[in-house]
Amino acid sequence: MSRIGILPIDLPGGVTVTISDTNEVKVKGPKGEISQKVGTDIKVEVIENQVIVSRPSDEKRHKSLHGLYRSLINNMVVGVSEGFSIKQELVGVGYRAEAKGQILELSLGFSHDIHFQIPDEVKVEAQQERRNNPIITLTSVNKQLIGEVAAKIRSLRPPEPYKGKGIKFVGEQLRRKAGKSASV
Repeated sequence: MSRIGILPIDLPGGVTVTISDTNEVKVKGPKGEISQKVGTDIKVEVIENQVIVSRPSDEKRHKSLHGLYRSLINNMVVGVSEGFSIKQELVGVGYRAEAKGQILELSLGFSHDIHFQIPDEVKVEAQQERRNNPIITLTSVNKQLIGEVAAKIRSLRPPEPYKGKGIKFVGEQLRRKAGKSASV
């Protein structure tokens, strides 16, 4: 049995799960609503206050989908009840971030500013305190979408290994390299 797939998903208060005939799972909670299409082989049931995901056989494909869909549904339940948040830090002299609605304006040491369009499902906030690095905070109910947006923002200026300049996640440990040694 799948160690992850067999675990039931407990529903917190205010969260409802509905399963349609086409195997589409809709999760509705205080922070929003998300839906996910589930494979036809995988069976999803709501029993009392828990969601149970089961598979028809022990085929390799069924085993892999069992754990996958259980994790996706669990992320949806956590997202609509608590939400997800990612913080990124801009490390470098003169690096700035400013949020104007759904457009994130970044100054990353290039000859021009970068205007990054944020999807409507993700809320963005930029903090700039004196003598501290600017911090970008992304919040959303969709874990997959917020991860994609954070990865795209990071790819604009990934942290380099010598000085550590670039966009990194808050709390991330960077692998640093020593510069070239002075020869005697």
